[in-house]
Amino acid sequence: MGKDELRQLSKDDLVRLVLVLQDQIARLRKNSSTSSKPPSSDIVKPPKSKPKKGGKRKIGGQPGHKRHERKQLDADEIDFTVIYDPGVCPDCGGPLDETGHPPRVVDQIEVVERPTYTTRHEAPWRECAPCGIQVQSGLPPEVVKAGLAGPRLTAIVAYLKGVCHASYATVRKFLRDVLHIRISRGQLTKLIGKASDALDPVYMELLRALPEQAYLNVDETGHKENGRRMWSWVFRAPGFSVFVLDVSRGSKVLQRVLGEAFGGVLGSDYYSAYRKYVSDGNVRAQFCMAHLIRDIKYLTTLSDKVTQNYGERVLGCFKRFFGVLHRAENMTESGFERAIKKARLDLEKTATRAPMRTEAQNIAKRFKDHKGAYFEFLTTPGMGPTNNVAEQEIRHLVIDRKVTQGTRGPVGRRWSERLWTVAASCNRQGRRVFDVIEEAIQAHLGGDPAPSLLTHAPP
Repeated sequence: MGKDELRQLSKDDLVRLVLVLQDQIARLRKNSSTSSKPPSSDIVKPPKSKPKKGGKRKIGGQPGHKRHERKQLDADEIDFTVIYDPGVCPDCGGPLDETGHPPRVVDQIEVVERPTYTTRHEAPWRECAPCGIQVQSGLPPEVVKAGLAGPRLTAIVAYLKGVCHASYATVRKFLRDVLHIRISRGQLTKLIGKASDALDPVYMELLRALPEQAYLNVDETGHKENGRRMWSWVFRAPGFSVFVLDVSRGSKVLQRVLGEAFGGVLGSDYYSAYRKYVSDGNVRAQFCMAHLIRDIKYLTTLSDKVTQNYGERVLGCFKRFFGVLHRAENMTESGFERAIKKARLDLEKTATRAPMRTEAQNIAKRFKDHKGAYFEFLTTPGMGPTNNVAEQEIRHLVIDRKVTQGTRGPVGRRWSERLWTVAASCNRQGRRVFDVIEEAIQAHLGGDPAPSLLTHAPP
């Protein structure tokens, strides 16, 4: 619109135009605090907080912080002990007696120059002198199946490739320069394939256990595979996590993984795929309150005062609601039930009494259609009011994908699903990821049962 056109507008028209432009600016300024956009999408960063009086804080430990020192190693962790005894007095050369004071100790860990050994397995031919028949004893099946790399070396390669996000080139350099082992890229690919096969039963056990959980938090994020749109899903159970890669972002993924009707509580954001699955299967849901609060905060940035006031009223009810939750430990059980019931009713009443404005009516419709799905956590032990735990879990996947450029086909997809699942579940259970990978490979090569992450998962 040009200057001449603006001059022809009346005062009322100009006011309306300003309001429209303000709303458009508010939409453009949406960020992670006023919408469901991830923090990484924020274009306008908030200003840095001003330093406190007294100047910039010094690096390192701060006054009043508890000092952390490395614990001395246990006796069973020491392989060699070197004692530096002076022998005689440096002044007079006389004999020295023990004083009873503890010695000065420095525990030093070192890596041997070549921390590997190579075993040649031979099966010679032998001939029977009386009958002339030639025989050969067979090699152990686990040796033949392992091939060039033993199970521990295979586990190291899998750990470097998966947990450490290393490329094949980086793994080759590490093996060559540090372990003095030369392995081709093709051989490394085969080792990752063996590790993937070994982790499959561990992964499938957790995947099959998902429909039996009391509650789950689910989230998804998009990525590209050879230019094709793909979706990475995370299903976070109370004691473990499962990752699923699929070409779809729709509810059919939930149906395939959890069945037509999940018997527990499904925690998620307000995305349509979750709403459809919940509606079709009559599933109990806990929609993320954090996403809802962000959408309500957005209302307070609009130009319309009526919408702003509505948003402020609802936010005030949320503050009082969470205030009761935070005081729960200091209240009796009956007192808490009364207080939280009143805070919830006030929140629902305020949210559903929305002015006739599109944005406000959208929020009111959420409460009318799914008000119970925002408070399911009150009656489900362990369930939270937000979906933050699933969003945090999927963050590690995103980092790995950015470092490694993601997957390139079905084989890489399956490897990523299994590795991410094992790594995330081990971290949550306080187990060493490498130990589980090595144990799974040992079992795979020897035909033994795979280790279980389900039996170690806390209830």
